[in-house]
Amino acid sequence: MWRCCLTAAPEKTTLAEAALYSAGAISRMGKVDDGTTASDFDPEGVKRKISISLSLLPFIWQKTKINLLDAPGYADFGGEAKAAIKVAESVIIPVAASSGVEVGTEAAWDLAEGAKLPRCFLINKMDRENVNFDNIVAAIQTKFGHKCLPVNIPIGSFKDFKGIVDLINMKAYTGAHPATEGPIPSGMEAGAADYRGKLVEAIAEQDDTLIEEFLNGQELTPDEVVDGLKKAVAAGEIVPILAASSLTNTGIDQLLDFIVNFLPSPENREVALVDGGTLKSSESGPLAALVFKTTADPYVGKLTFFRVFRGTMTSNSHVWNATRKADERIGQLYVMRGKNQEPATQLGAGDLGAVAKCAITFTNDTLAMPDSPVVIAPTAFPTPTYSVAAHPKSKADVDKLGQAIAKILEEDPTIQSHRDSDTSETILVGLGDTQLDVTAEKMARKYGVAVELKPPRVPYKETITGSARAEYRHKKQTGGHGQFGHVVLEVEALPVGSGVEFVDKVVGGAVPRNYIPAVEKGIKEAVQEGGSLGFPIVDLRATLCDGSFHPVDSSEICFKIAGAGALKKGMEASGPVLLEPMVTMRITVPSNVVGDIIGDLNTKRAQVQGLNPEGEKTLIDAMAPLAEVQRYAIDLKSLTHGRGHFTMKFDHYQQVPSHLTQKLVAERAAEVAAAQAAH
Repeated sequence: MWRCCLTAAPEKTTLAEAALYSAGAISRMGKVDDGTTASDFDPEGVKRKISISLSLLPFIWQKTKINLLDAPGYADFGGEAKAAIKVAESVIIPVAASSGVEVGTEAAWDLAEGAKLPRCFLINKMDRENVNFDNIVAAIQTKFGHKCLPVNIPIGSFKDFKGIVDLINMKAYTGAHPATEGPIPSGMEAGAADYRGKLVEAIAEQDDTLIEEFLNGQELTPDEVVDGLKKAVAAGEIVPILAASSLTNTGIDQLLDFIVNFLPSPENREVALVDGGTLKSSESGPLAALVFKTTADPYVGKLTFFRVFRGTMTSNSHVWNATRKADERIGQLYVMRGKNQEPATQLGAGDLGAVAKCAITFTNDTLAMPDSPVVIAPTAFPTPTYSVAAHPKSKADVDKLGQAIAKILEEDPTIQSHRDSDTSETILVGLGDTQLDVTAEKMARKYGVAVELKPPRVPYKETITGSARAEYRHKKQTGGHGQFGHVVLEVEALPVGSGVEFVDKVVGGAVPRNYIPAVEKGIKEAVQEGGSLGFPIVDLRATLCDGSFHPVDSSEICFKIAGAGALKKGMEASGPVLLEPMVTMRITVPSNVVGDIIGDLNTKRAQVQGLNPEGEKTLIDAMAPLAEVQRYAIDLKSLTHGRGHFTMKFDHYQQVPSHLTQKLVAERAAEVAAAQAAH
């Protein structure tokens, strides 16, 4: 029998360490500050003292295997928590007794709620100074509802925190692992009875027979309390609250008992399929496993993490990748504990494992059998919104950059990459600055590619507002053959999105037919180099209407130069203007900060286009210049303390206000001059 649990929110890594220690999976508890815990082994996470990736931490408790998933609580690594939610049966949300309900607590609740997973709270750090269990319970109930109820309560606090009182069997458990069972301490009986009364009433309310007994003054039997609580927790009708101190390992044994006795097992789990059906977890039947995580390492190779939902995965076998419709060879299976691998011959339904060196399989793929190619609905990862330009630090780094990014994208589905055709920059898009800083460090450590992350250049464009006739005569005499090309162009504005058109209207052979392609080529190159403002040109028509040539001195290069020169002169005479990309934004924030958000958007030249309240949150639709919101992921995190999120997409180009144009043109000219000097 397996139990698959996710710990989420802050305070979880020490909790996971205490659970492993109590279960005998590790011989001593590591420390986050020392970088010695089982879950935090990435050098980048150890350096920052935060979890940056999902860790699998299996252990045995009461003859039951518990797969504990330690997921990052930091928003920049929210994709890891999403992956964990997809394969977990239930969620443990730690709450620090010293700080109460925080942003991470709310985020963990929202994840569990979205996945409809049973959950419980663990009020941790009861050994800290000035903590009050009753106050934290009240804060949890205020935020998440009165279905959140203690199933145990602490004995004392701070230096006097000695253990917990179990409200289910009304016994006390004192000391660290292994805890000592005994009677409820004197003076706590009334408080314990009060909390138990509320718990039993909530259990009774979930069953018509039980509520009738309860209202008639009958005591629920111990079996009725246990069975009723199991059902209520599985249905999400009761969210248990427990107390502990991970640091002193007090109350952890009782948490593990609770996981085994009351949180649901995989046999009750159903998972959605892409065809709209569902698949019920079962040991029998053909294999169905979901890949929820991939890690790539230049030394170890690719590790593919999966959860078996049905059937059995066997070492050294062949399976069918139902997502990609191809055969996949499975080598040695491993059970992972942090970074450590333990070989396994097979893994059954409900269990988690990993396999090395899969050839065609990636995150979100389903591994099945050819005669039952079910495809499990993929994890919906958060959409990345924060962009940086990755500039290689050396020529060697340029050559290796593409391959390193490809490996990074395999590991993290919340990172995207593309090459901006307008600015020729390699763009990385992620969930926040910390995530992308970590990504740059990983690229240097794992793949030897050093990059500098900079804000992406904004792809400004240049166009015209009127029309003009312009001519350019390219003439040089240097002894021997000279150079001659003469072009007359009519330049006129086109509607937005039309691009650049070239039209040939030369009559009478003023420009010979064999030189006209050279004129067009010169114009197209000038479009990319930019006109009088220095940015690529869009939305105009250049019509070749006249010109002249020299029978000896003319050549294709002469007419190419003349075509470019005529275009630039025509641009100058046609009212050139600068265009900037505009983006639409959909921002979701707590309703109490809407005023602050709108005030901030106003400073970014944004236009708010709609406000839609939805419960405690408000959706704000806005249009803004890309240049002003490139760092909006950081700004929004600061303004909402991590409670806001947004999506952004390109909409159209719009004229830059005249007072900003001069500054941007000067900056562009300096940039071009610096680039020419460097070469």
